[in-house]
Parts: sequence; C-alpha cells; structure tokens
Amino acid sequence: MLHINPDSFILIPAFATIHCEPNWKWRKRNKPLPNYDLFYVWSGKGTVVLNGKRFDVHKGSCFLFKPGDWTTASHDPQNPLVLSYIHFDLEETPELMPKTYRIVQDPIPFESLLTRYIRLFLVKTFGAEIEAKLILKQLMIHLLREEREIDRQLEHSSNDLLETIREIANFIQQHPGDPHSIESLAIRANLSPRYFSRKFKEIIGHTVRNYIIHSRINRAEHLLHNMGMTVTEAADALGYNDLHFFSRQFKKYKGKNPSDIR
Repeated sequence: MLHINPDSFILIPAFATIHCEPNWKWRKRNKPLPNYDLFYVWSGKGTVVLNGKRFDVHKGSCFLFKPGDWTTASHDPQNPLVLSYIHFDLEETPELMPKTYRIVQDPIPFESLLTRYIRLFLVKTFGAEIEAKLILKQLMIHLLREEREIDRQLEHSSNDLLETIREIANFIQQHPGDPHSIESLAIRANLSPRYFSRKFKEIIGHTVRNYIIHSRINRAEHLLHNMGMTVTEAADALGYNDLHFFSRQFKKYKGKNPSDIR
C-alpha cells in the first residue's frame, strides 16, 4: 500500500474505539469479511482466530484483516479488551501490503493517528474524508516501516550470530585439547546452551560434541604424522586420560589405529 494514491482508499462507515463488555465476543459470520479491517488492541487480553489460526492478543496487537478472511474473537472478562477498528476498501490491488499481524513497536504515533481518524467523523470535521484517507495511508506506511526495520534488525542479528558461531568453531579448532563443554562454549558465545547447540548444528553442520571430537582427532593425526609424537604423547596433549578410549575414538573417525599413522 506504499505506492497507492490516498484517493484509492474507500472509506466505510464502520469504525470505532470500544471498551468491550465482559460478555463480548466476535462470533463467526456466515460469510467472510467483505473488506479490509484495521484492528488494534489498546489494552486487555483476548484471543483472535484468523482463518483457523489462533493469536493471543494484548496491548499493541494489530491485525490487518483482508477481504475473504474468516475471523472470530473473544476476551478475558476480567481483563476486557479496549480496541479500535477501521473498515475500508481499495480501488486497486496493492503491490506491497502490511503483514496480517504484528505487535506495534512504536505505538504512540500509531495510536495518535487512529484517534485522529475516529474523531474526524465523530465531530463531523470539515474535510474529514480527505484527511481520513491521508491518515489511512499514514497508518499503512507506519506498519510497513516497522516491518522493514524489524527485518533489518533480524538480518543484522543473524549476521552477528553467524560470526559468533564461526568464532566458536575456530576457537575449538585452535584449542582442541581444552576441556570444552556445551555450557562453557555457550557462555563464551553469550547464548543459552540449548540455543547455542541448535544454532551451532544449523550453521556448522555438526553437533558441538562431534565437532570437538573431530577437531581433537584431526589434531592428533597431525601430531602423530608431522610432529613425531607417540600415541601416548598425542593422547595426553589432547586431554585424553584413557589411552584405549583415545585409540577407539581415533579408529572410529579415521578408520585406522593411531599407531598406524607413525
């Protein structure tokens, strides 16, 4: 909706800010929505079901329902919803449209625009229809701008995470004999152990444990082949206290005994 002319917005006399009664429900209709509906929660807690998908809603929850959507809603009678809705149509199909659901990150200007839209018609302001179309366009721009900023932040966060995991993998390779653990490496990465383990596998292609073992066995092969170490010396250098365990692990990963390398 970024490039749509404000004149293309068709205003529909279905809009309000309401304090929902304790027994309020938005029941399923016989037909889907015939137009667009901007739906915003000011306060309270409730549930919206959109095309069979459930959303738990609270302050800042915002939907842009589209023609053809099926919707129902309810709320907590002890914490009733306060919400605004604005129905409208478009004369043309938009190329760029806000997502169906989001939590508005910067609510103050967004709420100000919503309030202004509804007041225009409550007091029958001069030029209300022209200004209302401009406000609708601003509301759509606000949502699109927030989505772009969130995508940018996620991309930046993803790049940072990629670099962090690669740094940890390099650290393991450079220090294969250290007593690494998922917990200690996760602390180094400033991540929770569970999240660190999952992301390490996604990015590196190995579990943390297998990567540690691979790094140790590869270094052991180098020590045996290029540094002239004995099997005992190589095992000791890499933190193995059990020579037999080291030999079994080496054979599992290399397909031969460490003594065959020398």
